[in-house]
Amino acid sequence: MIYKVISKPEFRKFIDTLVKANTAFGPRQVDTDHHGEPVYQFMPVGSADDIAFDYTKTHSSAKHFFLPFREEISHFTFRDGDWEQQIRYEARPVVLIGLRPCDIRAVNILDDVMLHGPYPSPYYLARRKNTFIIGMDHLPLPDCFCKSMNRHTVSYGFNLFCSDIGDKFYLSINSSKAFGFLKEFETGDPTPEDDCLLIERRKLIKQSFRTDVEVTGLPCFLDIEFESPIWEKWGQRCLNCGTCAMVCPTCYCYSVEEHFDTDLKGSSRRNRLYSCNLVDFAEVAGGHNFRPKNSDRLKYRYYHHYRGFAANDNQQICVGCNRCGRACLTGINPKDVINDLRLERESCMTCVSPSRNRT
Repeated sequence: MIYKVISKPEFRKFIDTLVKANTAFGPRQVDTDHHGEPVYQFMPVGSADDIAFDYTKTHSSAKHFFLPFREEISHFTFRDGDWEQQIRYEARPVVLIGLRPCDIRAVNILDDVMLHGPYPSPYYLARRKNTFIIGMDHLPLPDCFCKSMNRHTVSYGFNLFCSDIGDKFYLSINSSKAFGFLKEFETGDPTPEDDCLLIERRKLIKQSFRTDVEVTGLPCFLDIEFESPIWEKWGQRCLNCGTCAMVCPTCYCYSVEEHFDTDLKGSSRRNRLYSCNLVDFAEVAGGHNFRPKNSDRLKYRYYHHYRGFAANDNQQICVGCNRCGRACLTGINPKDVINDLRLERESCMTCVSPSRNRT
């Protein structure tokens, strides 16, 4: 890692040059919500003026740049009683600007699943290797619990990371490509004062979290609470809409669909992002559903995120962004569900009969 500092006007020049020479996406205001608060999304940008560097949150994550909602993975052509298959792993270079630490940590989790697992995805690899990521720190929102999940800082998974230290950015340069881009602009080595400002900035971010979720021993705790009535309580509220999985930066479940051309001369096989909260997710041939109840499906998703499965090395994949809680139409959020489970366990009274005297 190489560390530099750059003035904010010079940083804007750097971003301006970068986005004008490449396909770039950054946070832009696209609307306002019912409270009048701005709504931000990662959208195409053509200059530094298009980017809302001080944005609060994006309602959907950067996951969709690596795992599109729907993508064609192969195409078949039928001709003269035979067939040909076409597979393409191409991806155009893209610059992503303004990712928060928790979003970069989410991309690192997807890397573990899609690249470092037993069956790497060449489609994901093509996009990941052709994406230049610029991260930026920020003060947490009231409902973020990234610190509880230890996802509020990041040390890899980006090309360049920027920390706001007043009139300058403290740059963490993590790739030769980023170092080469910055050579054309005026940067300097951090002074001891800059180092102190960076430490103070990180202390401020850490102390600004207002939401805390107790996750100590959570995987074992979830095993104990597998049959808890709390799952039924929250499951009754779930609409099975899958919104939580669509906005989640680490949900990666998908289905595979076959589509035939109307002239029957070709067909395509497509991936489509899916959700374990959807009614037919666990349905198998013959119509049997292994998770027929809302509570079963909700529980499955929480176990995937907070206990971990073999596919993601048994690590907890939630990064604490609380996008799912904000997007849920019925107000289901991780903090309330986990707190309910802990409260039930901590408040229960267990009566133990004394052992019989031995004779």
